Amino acid sequence: MAVFISDEYEQDPAVPDRDRLADIVRDVIDGALDLVDCPYETLVEVTFTDNAGIREINREQREIDAPTDVLSFPMLDYETPGDFSFLETAGVDAFEPDSGELLLGDIVISLERAKEQAEEYGHSIFREVAFLTAHSMLHLFGYDHMEEEDRITMEQKQEEILSRKGYTRDYE
Repeated sequence: MAVFISDEYEQDPAVPDRDRLADIVRDVIDGALDLVDCPYETLVEVTFTDNAGIREINREQREIDAPTDVLSFPMLDYETPGDFSFLETAGVDAFEPDSGELLLGDIVISLERAKEQAEEYGHSIFREVAFLTAHSMLHLFGYDHMEEEDRITMEQKQEEILSRKGYTRDYE
Protein backbone atom coordinates (compact mmCIF):
# COMPACT_ATOMS: atom_id res chain seq x y z
CA MET A 1 0.00 0.00 0.00
CA ALA A 2 1.34 3.38 -0.98
CA VAL A 3 -0.23 6.53 0.41
CA PHE A 4 1.00 9.93 -0.69
CA ILE A 5 0.03 12.76 1.62
CA SER A 6 0.50 16.35 0.57
CA ASP A 7 -0.11 19.74 2.15
CA GLU A 8 -0.68 21.87 -0.92
CA TYR A 9 -2.50 24.75 0.72
CA GLU A 10 -1.80 27.09 3.60
CA GLN A 11 -3.03 25.44 6.77
CA ASP A 12 -4.42 26.56 10.09
CA PRO A 13 -1.44 26.55 12.47
CA ALA A 14 -3.79 25.47 15.27
CA VAL A 15 -4.21 22.03 13.66
CA PRO A 16 -2.02 19.68 15.69
CA ASP A 17 0.62 17.15 14.71
CA ARG A 18 0.43 16.61 10.97
CA ASP A 19 2.70 13.56 11.22
CA ARG A 20 0.24 11.88 13.58
CA LEU A 21 -2.65 12.78 11.26
CA ALA A 22 -0.75 11.24 8.33
CA ASP A 23 -0.12 8.06 10.36
CA ILE A 24 -3.82 7.84 11.23
CA VAL A 25 -4.78 8.27 7.57
CA ARG A 26 -2.44 5.45 6.56
CA ASP A 27 -3.76 3.22 9.36
CA VAL A 28 -7.39 3.78 8.39
CA ILE A 29 -6.63 3.19 4.70
CA ASP A 30 -4.99 -0.09 5.69
CA GLY A 31 -8.08 -1.00 7.74
CA ALA A 32 -10.40 -0.16 4.86
CA LEU A 33 -8.36 -2.31 2.47
CA ASP A 34 -8.55 -5.18 4.97
CA LEU A 35 -12.32 -4.76 5.32
CA VAL A 36 -12.92 -5.24 1.59
CA ASP A 37 -10.14 -7.82 1.32
CA CYS A 38 -8.43 -5.96 -1.51
CA PRO A 39 -6.12 -8.45 -3.27
CA TYR A 40 -3.79 -5.79 -4.73
CA GLU A 41 -1.11 -3.41 -3.63
CA THR A 42 -2.75 -0.02 -3.90
CA LEU A 43 -2.00 3.65 -4.36
CA VAL A 44 -4.04 6.46 -2.75
CA GLU A 45 -3.22 10.16 -2.76
CA VAL A 46 -4.43 12.25 0.18
CA THR A 47 -4.30 16.02 0.29
CA PHE A 48 -4.75 18.06 3.45
CA THR A 49 -6.16 21.50 2.77
CA ASP A 50 -8.21 24.25 4.39
CA ASN A 51 -11.78 25.41 3.73
CA ALA A 52 -10.74 27.80 0.96
CA GLY A 53 -8.72 25.07 -0.77
CA ILE A 54 -11.45 22.45 -0.65
CA ARG A 55 -14.02 25.01 -1.76
CA GLU A 56 -11.92 25.73 -4.85
CA ILE A 57 -11.58 22.02 -5.65
CA ASN A 58 -15.30 21.47 -5.03
CA ARG A 59 -16.13 24.32 -7.40
CA GLU A 60 -13.74 23.12 -10.12
CA GLN A 61 -14.56 19.41 -9.94
CA ARG A 62 -18.21 19.31 -8.87
CA GLU A 63 -19.46 22.81 -9.72
CA ILE A 64 -20.45 23.30 -6.06
CA ASP A 65 -19.19 26.64 -4.77
CA ALA A 66 -18.97 25.71 -1.09
CA PRO A 67 -16.45 24.20 1.29
CA THR A 68 -16.97 20.66 2.53
CA ASP A 69 -15.14 18.34 4.90
CA VAL A 70 -13.87 15.72 2.46
CA LEU A 71 -13.88 14.96 -1.25
CA SER A 72 -13.29 11.58 -2.84
CA PHE A 73 -12.22 11.02 -6.43
CA PRO A 74 -12.40 7.30 -7.25
CA MET A 75 -10.43 6.00 -10.21
CA LEU A 76 -12.60 2.91 -10.73
CA ASP A 77 -16.22 2.24 -11.64
CA TYR A 78 -17.25 -0.83 -9.67
CA GLU A 79 -19.95 -3.23 -10.78
CA THR A 80 -20.42 -4.11 -7.10
CA PRO A 81 -18.93 -1.89 -4.35
CA GLY A 82 -15.77 -3.37 -2.85
CA ASP A 83 -15.60 -6.20 -5.40
CA PHE A 84 -12.35 -6.13 -7.38
CA SER A 85 -13.03 -9.24 -9.47
CA PHE A 86 -14.01 -7.17 -12.51
CA LEU A 87 -10.40 -6.00 -12.84
CA GLU A 88 -9.28 -9.43 -14.04
CA THR A 89 -11.92 -9.83 -16.72
CA ALA A 90 -12.71 -6.30 -17.89
CA GLY A 91 -9.25 -5.42 -19.13
CA VAL A 92 -9.36 -2.28 -17.01
CA ASP A 93 -6.20 -0.21 -17.12
CA ALA A 94 -6.23 0.68 -13.43
CA PHE A 95 -2.68 -0.10 -12.42
CA GLU A 96 0.29 2.24 -12.12
CA PRO A 97 2.64 1.11 -14.91
CA ASP A 98 5.91 1.34 -12.95
CA SER A 99 4.86 -0.11 -9.59
CA GLY A 100 1.89 -2.26 -10.62
CA GLU A 101 -0.19 -0.75 -7.79
CA LEU A 102 -3.95 -0.43 -8.19
CA LEU A 103 -4.84 3.26 -8.52
CA LEU A 104 -7.78 3.72 -6.16
CA GLY A 105 -8.08 7.51 -6.33
CA ASP A 106 -7.65 10.72 -4.40
CA ILE A 107 -8.93 12.01 -1.07
CA VAL A 108 -8.98 15.70 -0.11
CA ILE A 109 -9.56 16.58 3.56
CA SER A 110 -10.14 20.06 4.91
CA LEU A 111 -8.30 20.02 8.23
CA GLU A 112 -9.96 23.33 9.07
CA ARG A 113 -13.42 21.78 8.69
CA ALA A 114 -12.30 18.57 10.44
CA LYS A 115 -11.23 20.67 13.43
CA GLU A 116 -14.61 22.48 13.46
CA GLN A 117 -16.54 19.20 13.25
CA ALA A 118 -14.43 17.57 15.95
CA GLU A 119 -15.33 20.43 18.30
CA GLU A 120 -18.99 20.24 17.26
CA TYR A 121 -19.18 16.45 17.88
CA GLY A 122 -17.06 16.52 21.04
CA HIS A 123 -14.17 14.35 19.90
CA SER A 124 -10.60 14.91 18.75
CA ILE A 125 -9.49 16.07 15.32
CA PHE A 126 -7.59 12.77 15.12
CA ARG A 127 -10.84 10.79 15.39
CA GLU A 128 -12.54 13.12 12.90
CA VAL A 129 -9.77 12.68 10.32
CA ALA A 130 -9.98 8.89 10.86
CA PHE A 131 -13.75 9.05 10.20
CA LEU A 132 -13.35 11.21 7.07
CA THR A 133 -10.69 8.85 5.73
CA ALA A 134 -12.85 5.75 6.31
CA HIS A 135 -15.79 7.50 4.63
CA SER A 136 -13.67 8.48 1.64
CA MET A 137 -12.10 5.06 1.25
CA LEU A 138 -15.55 3.53 0.96
CA HIS A 139 -16.28 5.98 -1.86
CA LEU A 140 -13.02 4.88 -3.51
CA PHE A 141 -14.37 1.30 -3.31
CA GLY A 142 -17.60 2.29 -5.05
CA TYR A 143 -19.90 2.73 -2.05
CA ASP A 144 -22.26 5.67 -1.90
CA HIS A 145 -24.99 7.05 0.37
CA MET A 146 -27.55 8.44 -2.07
CA GLU A 147 -30.20 5.85 -1.14
CA GLU A 148 -31.19 5.08 2.45
CA GLU A 149 -30.15 1.41 2.24
CA ASP A 150 -26.76 2.39 0.80
CA ARG A 151 -26.30 5.04 3.52
CA ILE A 152 -26.94 2.45 6.24
CA THR A 153 -24.50 -0.01 4.64
CA MET A 154 -21.85 2.67 4.32
CA GLU A 155 -22.27 3.83 7.93
CA GLN A 156 -21.94 0.25 9.18
CA LYS A 157 -18.76 -0.28 7.18
CA GLN A 158 -17.31 3.05 8.38
CA GLU A 159 -17.98 2.06 11.96
CA GLU A 160 -16.43 -1.36 11.43
CA ILE A 161 -13.23 0.15 10.00
CA LEU A 162 -12.97 2.65 12.85
CA SER A 163 -13.77 0.10 15.56
CA ARG A 164 -11.25 -2.43 14.26
CA LYS A 165 -8.57 0.26 14.34
CA GLY A 166 -9.61 1.72 17.70
CA TYR A 167 -10.75 5.15 16.48
CA THR A 168 -13.82 5.40 18.69
CA ARG A 169 -15.44 8.72 19.61
CA ASP A 170 -13.33 8.91 22.77
CA TYR A 171 -10.07 8.51 20.82
CA GLU A 172 -7.65 11.25 21.80
